[in-house]
Amino acid sequence: MIDSLFIANRGEIAVRIIRTARELGIRTVVGYSTEDANSLGVKLADDTVCLGPAEAIASYMNVRNIIAGALLKGCQAVHPGVGFLAENDDFAERVIENGLIFIGPRPETLRALGNKIRARQLATELSIPIIPGSEGSIDTLDEAIEVGREIGYPILLKASAGGGGKGIRIVRREEELKEAMQFVSKEAMAAFGDGTLFVERFLENPRHVEVQLVADEKGNVLVFGERDCTIQINHQKIVEEQPATCIEREVKKRIEADAVKLLKELHFVGAGTVEFLYSDNEYYFMEVNPRIQVEHPVTEMVVDKDLIALQIMAAGGKNLSEIFPSDGEELMEKRYALECRVNALKPGQITEFIAPGGFGVRVDTHIYPGYFVSPYYDALLLKLITFAESRGKVIERMKRALEETFIGGIETNMELLKKIITNSEFRSNSYGDKLLKILKEG
Repeated sequence: MIDSLFIANRGEIAVRIIRTARELGIRTVVGYSTEDANSLGVKLADDTVCLGPAEAIASYMNVRNIIAGALLKGCQAVHPGVGFLAENDDFAERVIENGLIFIGPRPETLRALGNKIRARQLATELSIPIIPGSEGSIDTLDEAIEVGREIGYPILLKASAGGGGKGIRIVRREEELKEAMQFVSKEAMAAFGDGTLFVERFLENPRHVEVQLVADEKGNVLVFGERDCTIQINHQKIVEEQPATCIEREVKKRIEADAVKLLKELHFVGAGTVEFLYSDNEYYFMEVNPRIQVEHPVTEMVVDKDLIALQIMAAGGKNLSEIFPSDGEELMEKRYALECRVNALKPGQITEFIAPGGFGVRVDTHIYPGYFVSPYYDALLLKLITFAESRGKVIERMKRALEETFIGGIETNMELLKKIITNSEFRSNSYGDKLLKILKEG
């Protein structure tokens, strides 16, 4: 069993990992940047290592310093959290080469999934439905024009190595293709060092669902239901719920079976999600996120399991086959959870923070009065989660929790979240991914 853990991340996810590790009796060491010297993660960890200056490339993505810090402090394992190096196969390989355990999939699995074109091809080989598009990369404008004419507009130009909302653009007319290809390729090259593109048909107003899974080294793949992550800004999720009530039960069974089949083929180890788009009672594979997701608390509240703990156990070689009870499916159908991500709109210092409470409310955060929201990192301030016995009740509880929350000194997206939660289309569960556009225009 792992007894010491180096956390190569920051913010609320670092705090979240520390709390689970402490309950498991695991010593924690947090790597931090000079900008985060006063962060909550630094205050809570058993030990710390400064990784470098504020810029992420020099600290949270500084592979050499992270590994040196983990070895210096006598850690057995490295947890990459989310973002930064969490899906980086070279980092995972370096961690393992230095005798440390990487809390995540094997490097070869990350390598296979890091290329979205290869992931689509693998799904096709396994007879998992994919969105119509190019069979491989699109290298010229003429190739893009040919695919666009074949599958019909609108289309999506996507970077093979994309993620986090970067390297993706909707193209509605052939005349827009040339400029769009130049933009997406340049953005992808800057963000990921790879400008390779492919094309997919753009689905109008679909639902975005993802299956949560945890797999161990013995080949067991545990399924923890589906989350609905349709509401996004620039492909960044801001509201998530479970179960995904937009999907019929029989379709859910097929989606789950396909997700398990894919992870077994990849010999996947750890926590991950398989993402799908759902439209007109049909589903299409999008990608695999080979890490813990920001929205994992939604699932935890429904299934009553600590996914970070399971992730650590899987990496430590534990057999997870007896972790999830046989009545787990029944449990998932009786509980509902909803998450709102509260983000800062601008950097600044928090002067006051009042967190909501009461029955059925959970707050995951790293902020406190006096905390400075840095311009260098993700704008996430807190994740507000409510859970209840029905979708209607969980929405009402979220409305109450949002009204109780107060963050002084900075601008946040709280008002937008309140609009979403009180919107009639959201409440009636009849919305698609155009909901935010409708709210903004209204």
